[in-house]
Order: sequence, then structure tokens, then C-alpha cells
Amino acid sequence: MFLLKGVIMNFLNLLKFLLFMIFIFLFPISSFAKANFNEIVQQVSKEAEQKGISSKIINEFKNKTKFIKRVVELDKSQPEFKLTLDQYLNRVVTANRIKKANQKYKENKNLLTQISKHYGVQPRFIVALWGIETDFGRLTGGFSVISALTTLVYDGRRYDYFKKELINSLKIVNEGHITINKMTGSWAGAMGQCQFMPSSFINYATDWDKDGTKNIWTSKSDVFASAANYLKRVGWSDKITWGRKVFIGNYKGKINVKKYYLLSYWASKGILKADKEKLPNARLKARLIIPDGYKNYGYLVYKNFDSLLNWNRSNYFAIAVGTLSDYIKEKK
Repeated sequence: MFLLKGVIMNFLNLLKFLLFMIFIFLFPISSFAKANFNEIVQQVSKEAEQKGISSKIINEFKNKTKFIKRVVELDKSQPEFKLTLDQYLNRVVTANRIKKANQKYKENKNLLTQISKHYGVQPRFIVALWGIETDFGRLTGGFSVISALTTLVYDGRRYDYFKKELINSLKIVNEGHITINKMTGSWAGAMGQCQFMPSSFINYATDWDKDGTKNIWTSKSDVFASAANYLKRVGWSDKITWGRKVFIGNYKGKINVKKYYLLSYWASKGILKADKEKLPNARLKARLIIPDGYKNYGYLVYKNFDSLLNWNRSNYFAIAVGTLSDYIKEKK
């Protein structure tokens, strides 16, 4: 009896396995992935309709949005090792980029001066951001922003965040600033020459040339004005710079904290300029950052540094923008 039961159980398990294999053969996993992706498209379409997106744009979204496998791969990939700050700066603040930054400043000096006066942001920082973000508009990303964001919503790692950005991207198209086909950017949805996420576009993008569109893809005036508007709105002051590299010697006090102290305080602690000269006698407040791997040097950063961190929360990025800006020679 027990032997018969065992035979029957083995037969049923084998039958289940065979049925499962037949099921997989007839209905591959990819078809289920596609069905689920299409469900996301339908869900977003309904929400977009509730947000006032036109039926024309929604239908275009349904017809043109594709799953991008490479986006998921890039989202899940992790760097094998972390660069030190010096290694990072050597990659992004190169002699060639410094040369190009000065060329771009000269080519666009009149436009940059106008925008600088309007927003209160020094031209060299606009150019430096442009250079670090996209190599002065050369590397803006070739992904469809709509498809990339929909893929990230489907992937689900940051579902709410990417869905919000996706809805915002549809609002931008709905307002006529760009078409779905031309809305290109990074795999994560950052767009145009200043790499705005859709929410940043809605909050800060500017139609400087008054052509009726906020064009951060091909209009340099809109790119520069949008970047300057962003910085000004998050607290930038053209009365100060971003910070400076300093020699700290054997300093053991406060580091990497948000509280600011006068330069005289830091001078009293033995901190010097990077060339070991005395700090300037100015009533400027700064905080001290010591990047990983640094021993005798660090950075005293001013409040404009926090505006750069608002743009991108990486100390490396903010230091790179500041460093490149220091090499740009603004001539009156």
C-alpha cells in the first residue's frame, strides 16, 4: 500500500513538472514581463488622464513606450570600486575640459553676462555645471526619457519616485515644450544639456529666448537661464564663491558637519590655504570637508556649496564644479 502511494506521488510530481515545462514553453517569461509592463503603461495612462494630459499625448505614450532592458541593467549595476576624489577630479576636470570651458565662456560671454545679471549667478559656475553635466551639451544621453522612466516604474525599485517623474515628463510634452520622440536623456530620466529630471524642469526650466518653449535640449539661452534660475532659487549668492582647498595639517576638530564658522575660527585652528599661506581676512563663514583618503588637505566650503549639493548630492560633483569654475577666467 505504501509502495503504491509512493509510486502515485512520484507520478503526480513528474506530471506537475512536465505541465510546468510545457507552460513555460508555450508562454515564455518574457511575454509575462511584457504583459506586466503594458499594465504599468495602462495604469500611468489613467493617472495621466486624471492629471489633465490630453488623449492625444496619452495615446502616443501608449503606442511609443517600450521596455528598455539596458535601463534595468544600468539601474542594478554597481561600480566595482569607488574612485577617490583625486581620481574623480582627474577624470572630469581635465586639461581639455578646462580649455573648452574657457572657449565656451568666450563664445557665449554676452549671453552669459545678461543671464548672470538677471539671476545673480556668476557665469563661470553656469559654464562649469554645463561642462561637468554634459561636456557642454555633447553628452546628453540617448535614451527615450518616457520609455526609460516607464521601465524604471515597472522595475519597481523606486516606484513612487519614478512614477512621479514619468507623469511630470508627460506634463512637459503636454505643454508643448518637446515631443515624446525628441525627449531624450540619461537612463535615469535626466534631460537635456543641464540634465534636469522632469520635476526640476517643471520647477526651474526657463524660456529665456521667448520662443514659447523651455528648450533645455538645443537652446543654449534656455539651458543657461534654467541652470542659473535653479541655483538662485535654492539659495545661491553671487557675493561669494563656492569654497577652497586648504591645508589642515594635524587638525583633529570638527569636520563634515553642516555648521558654518567664520574663516577666522578656522585660521585659529591652524588651517591654511592649500599653498600654506594664511586664509583671507574676510567675514566669510565656511564648513570643513575632508574627503575619504585625504590626510593633510581638505576643503573649506561656503554656503553656495550647499546649492551645488541641492543640484547633485555628491560632494565629489560639487567640488568638481567648483574646481572647474576656478579655472575659468572671467574678463570684464
